[in-house]
Amino acid sequence: MAPERRGPYRTVLIHPAAPPPPAPGAPCNGCGLCCLAEPCPLSMLVSHRRSGPCAALRWSEADQRYWCGMVADPAGVTGWRHPWVLRGLRRLAQRWIAAGAGCDAALQAQAPPG
Repeated sequence: MAPERRGPYRTVLIHPAAPPPPAPGAPCNGCGLCCLAEPCPLSMLVSHRRSGPCAALRWSEADQRYWCGMVADPAGVTGWRHPWVLRGLRRLAQRWIAAGAGCDAALQAQAPPG
């Protein structure tokens, strides 16, 4: 299901305990906003979805943040079990999502009215 659109705004459902989005260029803190708004190219490849929230996004209750499932749990996302394949997928995912390069999401979170 695609996020609801109202004018230039889009509604996404986000875990209430998710951290607020980091400043542009700051390290990812797992707020999940970018991945909930739309899938990245890697997610499109894995999930065969071109819109809506990323199917590989995982909420961690222990860490109180979102994680990319292709980095944190590629076996859970793909169903593949070969350790060497999973290591390669994890490395590829980190590169494709620019893990550690800093937040580049040009999105602003706003609580719903009411």
